[in-house]
Amino acid sequence: MNILVLGSGGREHAIAHKISQSPKVDKLIVAPGNAGTSNIATNKDIGVNNFQGIKELVLTENVELVVVGPEDPLVNGIHDFFLDDPELRNVSVIGPQKAAATLEGSKEFAKEFMQRHQIPTATYQSFIADNLDEGYTFLETLEPPYVLKADGLAAGKGVLILHDLQEAKKELKSMLVDSKFGDASATVVIEEFLDGIELSCFVLTDGTNYKILPTAKDYKRIGEGDTGLNTGGMGAISPVPFVDESFMQKIEQRIVNPTVEGLKKDNLPYVGFIFIGLIKVGDNPKVIEYNVRMGDPETEVVMPRIKSDLVDVLLAMAQGNLNKIELEIDDRAATTVMAVSGGYPEAYQKGKEISGIDEIKDSLVFHAGTKQDENGKVLTNGGRVIAITSFGNDYKEALKKSYQNIEKLRFDGMYYRKDLGFDL
Repeated sequence: MNILVLGSGGREHAIAHKISQSPKVDKLIVAPGNAGTSNIATNKDIGVNNFQGIKELVLTENVELVVVGPEDPLVNGIHDFFLDDPELRNVSVIGPQKAAATLEGSKEFAKEFMQRHQIPTATYQSFIADNLDEGYTFLETLEPPYVLKADGLAAGKGVLILHDLQEAKKELKSMLVDSKFGDASATVVIEEFLDGIELSCFVLTDGTNYKILPTAKDYKRIGEGDTGLNTGGMGAISPVPFVDESFMQKIEQRIVNPTVEGLKKDNLPYVGFIFIGLIKVGDNPKVIEYNVRMGDPETEVVMPRIKSDLVDVLLAMAQGNLNKIELEIDDRAATTVMAVSGGYPEAYQKGKEISGIDEIKDSLVFHAGTKQDENGKVLTNGGRVIAITSFGNDYKEALKKSYQNIEKLRFDGMYYRKDLGFDL
């Protein structure tokens, strides 16, 4: 069958890599893709929100299955676009419909969903510019640090954690009145700070049944020791060492099950990946946020650990038969380390030549922000450039391998964190 993966990052390269291993694939297309996906698939230069362009591609190439990588097209309703078009209706789409994608598209919507279905999360209130003063008053009732979240999509950068009350008030005004994050911060959710260690839980669902994928932990801050600005993710580890069987049971009983049941009760059709951002507070899991797709860079450690044919799994999701398949997982640990452009997550330059990719042995190379020039040279084309994923008997062994290999990569201004796993 012919399969299309939408997106251009490390997540999409990892998904395409897994799909490419299936004997069921006749043709694999990635749009727009990157220098890495071009080695295993056909790249098509079509943006993920160009629904008309995607339609033409699907019809021309006889695509039967579309896997949506990033959140934007899901929140913008790409699944609904397919369902509403008689020519596209029979093409399977992996990713929730627009109403369900609001779980990521709106923090307020997600919080109300959790409240309705008794899913444990931080206490919160949401505010708009008109009730800024009430926002100030609510901040005064909380203990520091203060958590401010832009309600809409802000490319993973719309969350501020501040220790000073006056600074929190200033930032709240900046978000609501001065549109610090554009339309995304027209509404701001203020929540209590939860003290604990974070992890990610990934769930596959066909809308009725679900399977839980391996847990992972990513590292969001640019600086070592988790300091500095938030990024899209500097690396990840899977499985999470502190998640034992009893903690996993709590996650499933208190969070995963009520989430899937809640989607059904609220009539929110959902075929796809649910990424649940969790925090372990004492011995209890609480939800920080929902994402309606796989996480990046967690996908780069979760996908390689799936031993089952991913196409079988995706088709079972699309056909509502997820309960009929066995999901086989590699017992080994996987880690990924992300090489990023100098200056990221603030201003950075693109177009730097990357060398050393061919020297990497015994690790997987997932391209995130790369492109190929007309001479076949690989150039940087984003803030996060390349992820190096390795297996090991435990995360320390896997990390050692990732670090040995990332040292072989070279491009002007390259940076990576050398302390992943420091908090485990």
